[in-house]
Amino acid sequence: MPPPRPHPLARAPIVARLDRWLATAWEKGLLSRPPLDAEAIMRAGRGRYAGGDEEGGRSAEEVADFRIRLEHLSAALESEARLNNLGRTIAHGQLTRVVRQRHALGRIWRQNPERARTALADPIIVIGQMRAGTTRIHRLLAADPAHSATRFCDSWNPVPARIDLRPLWSALALFCGRRLDPWIDTIHPFGAGRVDEELGWLASALGASAYEAQWRIPAYGRFSEQRDAGPIYAEFARILRMDAAFHGNADRPRVMKVPQFAEDLSELLRQFPRARLIIARREDADVVRSAASLVANQMTIQSDHADMAWIEEEWTAKIALRRERVQSALAGHDAPIAEVNFDAISADWRSAVRWIYADLGLHLTPAAMKFMEREQQVAGQDAHHAHKGQMAQFGEIAG
Repeated sequence: MPPPRPHPLARAPIVARLDRWLATAWEKGLLSRPPLDAEAIMRAGRGRYAGGDEEGGRSAEEVADFRIRLEHLSAALESEARLNNLGRTIAHGQLTRVVRQRHALGRIWRQNPERARTALADPIIVIGQMRAGTTRIHRLLAADPAHSATRFCDSWNPVPARIDLRPLWSALALFCGRRLDPWIDTIHPFGAGRVDEELGWLASALGASAYEAQWRIPAYGRFSEQRDAGPIYAEFARILRMDAAFHGNADRPRVMKVPQFAEDLSELLRQFPRARLIIARREDADVVRSAASLVANQMTIQSDHADMAWIEEEWTAKIALRRERVQSALAGHDAPIAEVNFDAISADWRSAVRWIYADLGLHLTPAAMKFMEREQQVAGQDAHHAHKGQMAQFGEIAG
């Protein structure tokens, strides 16, 4: 198990070494300094794909929305993020990969449009703030054989292939990620083939949350909060339908969760109006401290100017916004809803699961409980328990 972090803004020595190496490589002309302007990213990501591939399965409005979002995100990265050399390289790589995946998906949907229209069972969606226990709830219900769920490797690599190498590539990415951030699993336990949130699908449509959690880009955050999220969730729904067709589990309810769902719940429910919802609750003060710790963990790798006070202030406002939007969206939702408190599921997860199933009108079988017991055993061995120590240290620093 990795040791508790000595400070939320600490980083592994390899980060500074890579940052210096990149500076030297750029200065000597061994590598080109990666651009972050939107047009350069579009060209780099487009690669071998023909001009029509981006439009495959997408409306003109959705194509325009993506480009507008990319322009605003690129501008925020240049003007606000204060990225170091490593951060600039990571940002360029992430965004060009998003464009490349977008063209690859467009080609699939142009050639096989039925994949993006696969009929789905009504999903079960966990709604809650970041760090509110949503991962625990998500993975418990996903362990039920009657349900389906998304693998980490499919979330961040949504393009299927005849020979599915996504678990291998994701394992390699996680290996590299752990070298840069040895404490990452103390915050959120990862596994290439493990059940995980669909954050990668939102990121592929330039939903803000994956980027706000690693870069200081308040202009893009405000822009995204005020912009119609419909194109993001139209893309999300197509990816989900294609993923279900690929895995052959469209007839089983997909258990899904991403904290950004809370911010965009009205748009999510337009795509899935009969979704069963689980609302996860936790005290705001605890959520802010834990969320700030996570964001600082990511931001300090890519910037030498991470500011803990700013991070806490930003996420205090974000949490308030998401709470308001959830309340507004739930007022018009008439499908089953269950609520669960962070402390309740921590104290007695079995009772909490029984309440959830009863409120949602689901049948909880002995087999499901058996698989959930196994999931709890796996979770009990995860490194994330060390995050409590990190939180205590963050509280001392923030205070």
